[in-house]
Amino acid sequence: MLLSPNLLLLLPGFTRLLRRAAMSTITGTYELQQPLNYRDGARVEPVDGDHSDETFEPATGRVIGKFLFSGEKEVDLAVQSAQAAFKIWSQKSGMERGSILLEAARIIKERRQEIATMETINNGKSIFEALVDIDISWQSLQYYAGLAGSLAGQHVQLPGGSFAYTRREPLGVCAGIGAWNYPFQIACWKSAPALACGNAMVFKPSPFTPISVVMLAEIYSEAGVPPGLFNVVQGGAATGQFLCQHPNVAKVSFTGSVPTGVKIMELAAKGIKPITLELGGKSPLIIFSDCVLDNAVKGALMANFLTQGEVCSNGTRVFVQREILQTFSLEVLKMTQKINIGDPLLEDTRMGPLINRPHLEKVLSFVKQAKEQGAEVLYGGTAYVPEDPKLSNGFYMSPCVLGNCKDNMTCVKEEIFGPVMCILPFDTEEEVLERANSTRFGLAGGVFTRDIQRAHRVVAGLQAGMCFINNYNVSPVELPFGGYKMSGFGRENGTAAIEYYSQLKTVCVEMGNVESVF
Repeated sequence: MLLSPNLLLLLPGFTRLLRRAAMSTITGTYELQQPLNYRDGARVEPVDGDHSDETFEPATGRVIGKFLFSGEKEVDLAVQSAQAAFKIWSQKSGMERGSILLEAARIIKERRQEIATMETINNGKSIFEALVDIDISWQSLQYYAGLAGSLAGQHVQLPGGSFAYTRREPLGVCAGIGAWNYPFQIACWKSAPALACGNAMVFKPSPFTPISVVMLAEIYSEAGVPPGLFNVVQGGAATGQFLCQHPNVAKVSFTGSVPTGVKIMELAAKGIKPITLELGGKSPLIIFSDCVLDNAVKGALMANFLTQGEVCSNGTRVFVQREILQTFSLEVLKMTQKINIGDPLLEDTRMGPLINRPHLEKVLSFVKQAKEQGAEVLYGGTAYVPEDPKLSNGFYMSPCVLGNCKDNMTCVKEEIFGPVMCILPFDTEEEVLERANSTRFGLAGGVFTRDIQRAHRVVAGLQAGMCFINNYNVSPVELPFGGYKMSGFGRENGTAAIEYYSQLKTVCVEMGNVESVF
C-alpha cells in the first residue's frame, strides 16, 4: 500500500474536529444525525424503511446512531433514479466523464483526513491505515479518469471494401454491494471503473459500516455527476436481494463472504446478469530458508495484522521452512508484542478494535478451538482491554500467533477474519506447494526467497489470483485484483476491470451489394 506524505487542505469548519481527532478527544463523542440513504443527489430517508438498525463505534462499543433499512420501493426508486442519470452520463464522451472523475478524486484527496476519521470511527481500523485506504481510493478514481477517454473498439477490414468495427458500451445500472472492512475504498474500487465506462451505480454498503459511502455519493455530486448516478441504499440481506433481482439492474459486483456470494450468484442467474465476486480466502505465505529474514517477518505481519486481521487476502497460513522455523517464530513474536493496540484515532496506534462484539467472540472461539485441537498459542489470542477507560467496552483482542499447527486443524482450513497467524513447518518446495493449494480458496499467496527462479516457479504453481514475491498485501490500483476457485471471479482494478463494466457490440458494414443464396 502507498501512503501519501502530504496532509492536504481540509474543508472549512472541520479543522477544529481534526485537532480533536489528533488528540483522540473525538473518540466516544460522534453521533449520527443525517439520513444515510442517497438518491437524486441528496440524503433521504427510505420511503418504505420499516426496519431500523444500530451502528456502532467499535473503539468504545457505543451505539452512535440508528438508520433505516431500504425496502423494495426505495430500491426501485434508487434504480429508477440511476436509470435517468445513466441516459445523460452514457452520452458524455470519455474525456468528459474523466474530467468529472478527476474532480471527485481531487475532492477526496482534499478531504482525506475527514473521510479517514469517519472510517476509523465506524470501522475501528487505525487512522494510520484509514489514511492509506483513502489515498488508494482517490488514486482509483484518478486512474480510471485517465482510462475513460481511451476506451475504444476495433476496426476489422473485410473483403471487397466492407469492414466491421466493435463498440465498447456501458452495461447500464450496476449494483455494488460492499464489505465492512474497507467501506470507502471498496465503493471507489467498484464505482470508479463503472462510471468511467459510462454506467450508473446503486451501492449498498454493509449495515455494520453505513456511514462513509454516503460521503462518496456527496463527493460525486459535488464533482458534477448527474443526480442519481451514484445512489446509496442501506440495509441487510433483504435489501441486497431487492437490488440483485431488480429487472433494471444490469450487473452486480459483490465483496464479502462465500455463503452470501453463492446467494447473489443464484439471484443474478435468474436474470442472466454478469457478476463480479470478490470473496473469502485462506491464503498461503511461504517463507524459504534463504529469505531475507527481516523482510519475511515484516511481510508476515503485513499479511496477518492489517485492519485487525479483517482482510480477505491475508496470508494466514504461514509456511516456514524447517531450518529457520524457530528463528522466524521468535522474530515474529518480538514484532507482534510491539504492536500498539488502543484508540484507533491516535496516530501511533497500529491495531484498533474488531468490527463488533459477535465477530470478536467468533475470532476468540477459533483460538480456543485451535488450542483444543493441539495448536500452541505462542502469543496473544485473548480479549484486550486498553488502559483508557472510555475504551473498556470496545471490541479489542491481542494479535495471536499459533504454533504447532497442522493442515487439518480448523484454524488452518477456515477463514477466521481476525488477527490470528498460523505457523506451519515445511521441508521441500514440492511439498509446500501441494499443501498451499490444498484449500477451496484461491484469493492470494506469497513467497519470500532470494532465489528468483524458485520465486517465479512457486507463484506459477500457486492456485491464486493475486501473488506476491518478497512482499505482501500491497494493492496498487493499476493491478487487477481477484481470486480463483471459491474466492470468486472477475477482477477489480487495473485495465482488466473495464471488461467487467462494459460490453462489446459488433457492427458489420457491407460496402457492396448483398449476395443472397435465395
